[in-house]
Amino acid sequence: MLTVTSAQLDAWLGAFVWPFVRFLALISTAPVLSHRSLPTRVKIALAAGAAMLIAPTLPPPPAIAVGSGAGLWLLVQQLMIGAAIGFAMRVVTATVTAAGDYAGMQMGLSFAQLISPGADSASTALARLLEMFALLIFLSLDGHLRLLGTLADSFRTLPLDPAAAPMFNAGAWRLLADWGASVFWAGLMLALPVVAALLIANLALGILNRAAPQVGVFQVGFAITLLVGLLMLDLMLPSAGPFVAGLFDNGFGMAERVLGAMAR
Repeated sequence: MLTVTSAQLDAWLGAFVWPFVRFLALISTAPVLSHRSLPTRVKIALAAGAAMLIAPTLPPPPAIAVGSGAGLWLLVQQLMIGAAIGFAMRVVTATVTAAGDYAGMQMGLSFAQLISPGADSASTALARLLEMFALLIFLSLDGHLRLLGTLADSFRTLPLDPAAAPMFNAGAWRLLADWGASVFWAGLMLALPVVAALLIANLALGILNRAAPQVGVFQVGFAITLLVGLLMLDLMLPSAGPFVAGLFDNGFGMAERVLGAMAR
């Protein structure tokens, strides 16, 4: 007759539950994987499959019950670790979306607001277009696989240890906060060619309005700024691909730096 003790059951559950929670936190915050078009059941299945694959390669889990106080504390740690890695990559897509908002506002596309499924908020049509552009680059670079690999490697840097408290490491969260601030300057740098061209176009229209008021700049201004913006986008996008790919590389580097700071 097969008998299972409570200690064995807790060890089996812990070997699966804690990696599962860390993967689920990553999938809930990372680009592409956290998209609302992906059903919740699929996200849970992905996290469960990844946890089952990596569980045999991990050291034996701590001998604590999952439902105990120490076990719940360990669950919170796994949530924070996975969410930190996902947030480091989410900043990149937020940067591209911000660039689309900057350019779209100058082009006059801010009148048309769309609901972004990823952020669950209103954004311009150009921001949604550039966001999809960034997600396609992320997939073409196998970023989703690299992201899961980064989380799998995090079990070596931050093993399952209820005595550790990575969420209390101020240096790690400071790194994430500084990385989040890059949304503004990196987004502006990405949108700078379009914004600069539209600024010159608006200055030219202003001068034309003062020199020849009968032309009716307000009637043709929107069409001109929209045309200039689209032409600049056509010229900018081929060069924007390597820039966005570099941002994703920086995001992976930041995730590794945060994990290293949490391990100190």
